Amino acid sequence: MMGSSLLLAQFLCLLFFLSHSEPAHSSSNFSYSVQLCPGDQSLALLQFKHSFPMMPSSSSTFPCYPPEKVLWKEGTDCCTWDGVTCNIKTGHVIGLDLGCSMLYGTLHSNSTLFSLHHLQKLNLSYNDFNRSVISSSFGQFLHLTHLDLNSSNFAGQVPPEISHLSRLVSLGLSSNSGELMLEPISFNKLAQNLTQLRELYLGGVNMSLVVPSSLMNLSSSLSYLQLWDCGLQGELPDNFFRRSNLQWLDLWSNEGLTGSFPQYNLSNALSHLDLSYTRISIHLEPDSISHLKSVEKLYLSGCNFVGSNLDLFGNLTQLIELGLAGNQFGGQIPFSLGKLKQLEHLDLRNNNFFGPIPDIFVNQTQLAWLRLSDNNFQGHLPFSLRNLKQLSRLQLSANNFTSQILNEFSNLTELTELHLSYNKFDVEIPFSLGNLKKLNSLTLSFNKLFGKIPDSFANLTQLTWLDLSYNRLTGLPHQINRLTGLTTLFLSNNQLIGHIPSLLSRLSDLNILDLSHNFFNGTIPSSLFCMPSLHFLLLNNNLLYGHISPFLCNSLQYINFSHNKLYGQIPPSVLKLEHLKVLMLSSNDKLIGNISSVICELKFLEILDLSNSGFSGFIPQCLGNFSYGLSVLHLGGNNLHGNIPSIYSEGKSLRYLNFNGNKLKGVIPPSIINCVNLEFLDLSNNMIDGTFPSFLETLPKLKVVILRSNKLHGSLKGPTVKDAFSKLQIFDLSNNNLSGPLPTEYFNNFKAIMSVDQDMDYMRTHNLSTTYVYSVKLAWKGFEVEFSKIQIALTILDLSCNKFTGKIPESLGKLKSLIQLNLSHNSLIGYIQPSLGNLTNLESLDLSSNLLAGRIPQQLVDLKYLQVLNLSYNQLEGPIPVGKQFNTFENGSYEGNLGLCGFPLQVKCNKGEEQQPPPSNFDKEDSMFGEGLGWKAVAMGYGCGFVVGVSIGYVVFRARKPAWFVKMVEDSAHQNAKRLRRKNAPARNGGRRH
Repeated sequence: MMGSSLLLAQFLCLLFFLSHSEPAHSSSNFSYSVQLCPGDQSLALLQFKHSFPMMPSSSSTFPCYPPEKVLWKEGTDCCTWDGVTCNIKTGHVIGLDLGCSMLYGTLHSNSTLFSLHHLQKLNLSYNDFNRSVISSSFGQFLHLTHLDLNSSNFAGQVPPEISHLSRLVSLGLSSNSGELMLEPISFNKLAQNLTQLRELYLGGVNMSLVVPSSLMNLSSSLSYLQLWDCGLQGELPDNFFRRSNLQWLDLWSNEGLTGSFPQYNLSNALSHLDLSYTRISIHLEPDSISHLKSVEKLYLSGCNFVGSNLDLFGNLTQLIELGLAGNQFGGQIPFSLGKLKQLEHLDLRNNNFFGPIPDIFVNQTQLAWLRLSDNNFQGHLPFSLRNLKQLSRLQLSANNFTSQILNEFSNLTELTELHLSYNKFDVEIPFSLGNLKKLNSLTLSFNKLFGKIPDSFANLTQLTWLDLSYNRLTGLPHQINRLTGLTTLFLSNNQLIGHIPSLLSRLSDLNILDLSHNFFNGTIPSSLFCMPSLHFLLLNNNLLYGHISPFLCNSLQYINFSHNKLYGQIPPSVLKLEHLKVLMLSSNDKLIGNISSVICELKFLEILDLSNSGFSGFIPQCLGNFSYGLSVLHLGGNNLHGNIPSIYSEGKSLRYLNFNGNKLKGVIPPSIINCVNLEFLDLSNNMIDGTFPSFLETLPKLKVVILRSNKLHGSLKGPTVKDAFSKLQIFDLSNNNLSGPLPTEYFNNFKAIMSVDQDMDYMRTHNLSTTYVYSVKLAWKGFEVEFSKIQIALTILDLSCNKFTGKIPESLGKLKSLIQLNLSHNSLIGYIQPSLGNLTNLESLDLSSNLLAGRIPQQLVDLKYLQVLNLSYNQLEGPIPVGKQFNTFENGSYEGNLGLCGFPLQVKCNKGEEQQPPPSNFDKEDSMFGEGLGWKAVAMGYGCGFVVGVSIGYVVFRARKPAWFVKMVEDSAHQNAKRLRRKNAPARNGGRRH
């Protein structure tokens, strides 16, 4: 009897539980007697799945791993399908989880998805909806409590109908295309109607028109709020930080967001706070920091701090993660941070900390991430690092560490990431690094490491990224093929010698292989051309020779074999690499043959550089318009002949066009005006005929025009459009047959040469999958020099060796950033304009072999950077000015002017003779350029059709670069890059805990 009663009670309890529990089941739930999925809902799901037929060829398209295709079997109960949850009683579909399911395509408003009216939870995150708009039909899901559309490539406006989902508890719209916008009206409706909202993820949504004070209207139940990089502007009320239920607040990278972080009554629930890269004031005072006792994860990188007492953070002993990067904090790391024994992540990058790193990590045994890059630390690495047995990521790059790399690193067996680049380690790589068997990323670039890469590196079988570039390493490990997980290998700019080991071809996952700027010789192993995953292959600037073998795999996107000794013809298989974006084979002077028109089948090509080789024949006509994305076309320095093909630049992407040093004839095709983004044009040293192509003035971005050494004739008539040549920085028409007066009206339009640009970077392409630095050959201070990089600040005007007549226009004095001016070997008359004294950045001035008369203006003495002066063979007279740079010039600067006297000539001036410059009403302006660019003149004597001296550019840039030059350029470049990095916020997610 007792047993029967107990059994009855258990049965009644079970019925009560079933009646009060959530009536749902899914493919993972225990199955008992339940209703099957209704046929119309099963059909709707299948039709929804079939509306996304476009599956990309690579899973890398999706921002999650591993993506899984939706596999639903027609004719079965949809409640058993993956990701589908049904109501137990009715069978209605109430949950759909398709996150990271490789859905690709447009989500239309008439999709059958919107017929599933009983949905309560919907997850479409981590798919790719191809920038489609979020449909207003989402507002029909009136039972929805959870909607996750994060990371799904939506764009357009967030529809106001989202506010109809009054039962929503969680809404996720973060990390979409970057063009998703939430307007004030829609946001206000959302805040007003979604009163049960506890989680709101809007990271990356454009909310620039939303007033920050309206955030106060959000649900009082809100506990998670993600608003990173939303473009918020204006003042955020300090009461917002006092919301009683708020646990997670992320305002990262809203640089227009102001306000003041409260110094009292902060929410006790707050455990995660990120105010990085906002302008919210944070007072480093005891009261304002002490009330952060509940915060466990604190990110205050690039913030608006008032005060600098970092010791206060040592009192927050509950902290698990602390980010203070990019704040210009100086001095030494406070010892008080050593009290944070629970700390797992510490980020102090991009500050001005200096001196040795103190031994503060002895007790921080939980530390897993330590980021101290981009400071001024020096000396030895602290021995306390060996106590961090849980350390998985250590970043110490861009400091001044010297001495040895600690052998104690071998104790840090949990390390997965070790970055020590841009330091001053001048040792051999320790063998003990091979004990870090969990490493997947190792970066030791830009040091002074020497010797052989240890054979122990073969033990690092988990490595995916290895960067040892810019050192003095001489040998590879014997069993490098054991690094089977390697996807990226950078070994450029070392002293590696011998043959390229064919063992590298066994690294089947390798995506990037960079062996450039070494001393490798022999032939290129043919096995490198059949690596199935290889996308980038850089072997340039070595001593490689022989034929290029056929390519047996179709994966390559980037090929650079420039500056070697390769010979023969381009193998036809190269022209069948359908994904190829970059092909650079320049400076292999024994590469021969015609350029096949088959090259025009490379529809994704962005950079084609076959310059300074032995190619001959005609330029294929199709090259003018074959690739939508072609930005660089460099065929200079070959033996090509015929006419220049019509250039139309499909997609208007062409930025760099260089056909110099060939045997091209005919006229410059007017079709070039279609290349509206063209920045660089060099057609010099050909046999081009016709008049000056004035239509070039319609190209609004043109910076460099070099038409030197052709057969151009006629006069330059001046601009016909507004702002003609306003971006021009280098204008070289020398060695032609141009006549008439100098183009004064053009000079008046050279706006870019009128303002001084102190940018020390180099001209390069932008918005490409890879960068390309512009190069050029120029007559430079008496030499023909090849600039392998063109500094943005370089400005040149060269009209020499023509038949120009008339006077030097006074308006030339406006071009105050001009560095080299050459008007020599013309028939110019009149006197030298005193306004040239305003060219305060001028380093080279050549007015020789004209008919100039009168005296040398005293104003030229103020040209403090002038290193080369040539006024020879004119009709100048009177005393030579004295002082500053004029005291350094020799006789050759003035010869052939019989009326000149004074130093350095032997002819003495009459006693009492004074300099009387011609009158000028041109206002002189002060120099805006603090320092000269530092080029030094070595010789003079540049004449028409002849260059005195040798071409030093080839020696410096195209063969083995002198160590002093490399050190000077690269050290300077790194320092500039380091300063720039400190000015800019780090990329999202790279800035902290990933």
